[in-house]
Amino acid sequence: MSVFLAYTLYIMDKYLVFGNPIKQSRSPDIHRQFADNTGQELEYSRQLSQVSEFKSDVKKFFAEGGKGANVTAPFKEQALLLSDELTDRAKLAEAVNTLSFNNGKIYGDNTDGIGLVQDLLRHSVPLKNSKILILGAGGAAKGVILPILEQAPAKVVIANRTVSKADKICEQFEVFSENKLKACGFDELNNESFDVIINATSASLTGQFPSIAQSNITSQTVCYDMVYGAQLSPFLLWAKQQGAAQVIDGLGMLVGQAAESFTIWRKVKPNIESVLKILRAEMAAEI
Repeated sequence: MSVFLAYTLYIMDKYLVFGNPIKQSRSPDIHRQFADNTGQELEYSRQLSQVSEFKSDVKKFFAEGGKGANVTAPFKEQALLLSDELTDRAKLAEAVNTLSFNNGKIYGDNTDGIGLVQDLLRHSVPLKNSKILILGAGGAAKGVILPILEQAPAKVVIANRTVSKADKICEQFEVFSENKLKACGFDELNNESFDVIINATSASLTGQFPSIAQSNITSQTVCYDMVYGAQLSPFLLWAKQQGAAQVIDGLGMLVGQAAESFTIWRKVKPNIESVLKILRAEMAAEI
């Protein structure tokens, strides 16, 4: 076989991210940088999918030789149902953001929670024996509960406008919680202070933030928002004004969950620091 023919027959492994909308996704840039930094050869693209076509789109990509895919809104629950096998963290999160295709099966995982925890640890935020407040009881919150509990916190409070949703999460994770999980409404937090407060609501996307008391934040409190941007989110800006010790946005979580997906697919763990630096610079230039 000639060198030319061998070259033409070589096909790089293909990956992509499904979403709607999807144009804004930074995943292709992130994974291309991971590939460059680890010496991996692959193609990573994005695909806009319609709700009614997501299942067929995934199966087509799989049938055409795709090796794996990331899944973003609004398809994480559909990806869960589509998977032949699930990790424990995906089952508990009831959502999948990482698909792998092997031996004719679709494997579903959820790397969001580990991405958050690793970002907090990267910022030297102690989680062991800490009092942690999670704002919101939707899919974003549910996806991070197990990885947080695995860090052995002293207490985790889930606050939500509809308390029954927070109660349901506590019940679901009861076997893992060792009675450390508690549910309440935003107005029930009273004067209790926390070591770490995580905003898992979508409020920052609309220029708002959850209604919690100033007394929930002390000079020792670290506040984290899963939303990221070139400027501080409304929640982080408010937390900083209240004297929080540290405020952190969700860019590190985004890159961290992508790194976990990359590791699952390629069996190589990429370094995220250079990628974060580039993304920060790009976002600052967009202002």
